[in-house]
Amino acid sequence: MSHEANGAHPRVTKAVIPAAGLGTRFLPATKAMPKEMLPIVDKPAIQYVVEEAAAAGLDDVLIITGRNKGNLSNHFDSVPELEFTLEKKGDEGRLGRVHKSSELAEVHFLRQGQPLGLGHAVGRSHRHVGEESFAVLLGDDLIDERDPLLTRMIEEHDRRQATVIALMEVPQESIHLYGCAAVEPTDDPDVVKITELVEKPDAAEAPSNLAVIGRYVLRPEIFGLIENLEPGRGGEYQLTDALNELAQGHGKDPVYGVIFRGRRYDTGDRADWIKANLLLGVDHPELGAELTSWVQEFAERLRARDAEG
Repeated sequence: MSHEANGAHPRVTKAVIPAAGLGTRFLPATKAMPKEMLPIVDKPAIQYVVEEAAAAGLDDVLIITGRNKGNLSNHFDSVPELEFTLEKKGDEGRLGRVHKSSELAEVHFLRQGQPLGLGHAVGRSHRHVGEESFAVLLGDDLIDERDPLLTRMIEEHDRRQATVIALMEVPQESIHLYGCAAVEPTDDPDVVKITELVEKPDAAEAPSNLAVIGRYVLRPEIFGLIENLEPGRGGEYQLTDALNELAQGHGKDPVYGVIFRGRRYDTGDRADWIKANLLLGVDHPELGAELTSWVQEFAERLRARDAEG
């Protein structure tokens, strides 16, 4: 295993992607397939997440699944009959895209067993991760590959030897939709020390406008904290509660936040998923020009309709 320059700590190589949610907001589309397999333009959402992990040097990916895991595992397997057909047709472009999904990283799968919350899902990864730091990537947040976040988080983890959480500035009136961080400044304007995490606070009581988004680089001590959690609403074990214990000084290591100022696509509900398709679609190398022209024409038609109405 390769190590950091000082030889004291192993580098982060493992990613955990929880993908066991029922996807009820997307029913009936998710009746027979996990929401992580819903396409964003021409790739399932989970492939963007695995690509992000691989681009940050995380070549060992564990996907925590629930029901319908077959679609997920099949996607990251090779498909010889499809590859043979494309090769026979000389369709190198599509063949390359098919190969890419099965060559991104070493992908493993583990059933969560019971849907007991994000903390429980992360806790299930302990045997695979071992006593090493690791990253957690949530599929509802897609980070644009042109604005790398995870690499920066790993750098801060290595420099500070601390748990690192991704944060994003949101309008004060929207903070009640997120976990919110109470913070102290550091020597870097894009890095803060987190002193408390508050889940979905009222705007008037929120300690900041910094919302937690779905990227974490966690130290292995998180597993002991998860094991000692009390179940919350619905009997679920929340990762935020374990992180709050760390932030308040009840663990060995501190918690820092990296403030992300790039492009993020929320795929958590139907309208946001449609927006993500458009936002990524207009930048697509093959589809972008056509989609951009169509969106502009469609916007004019909507304005005309609204003016008539």
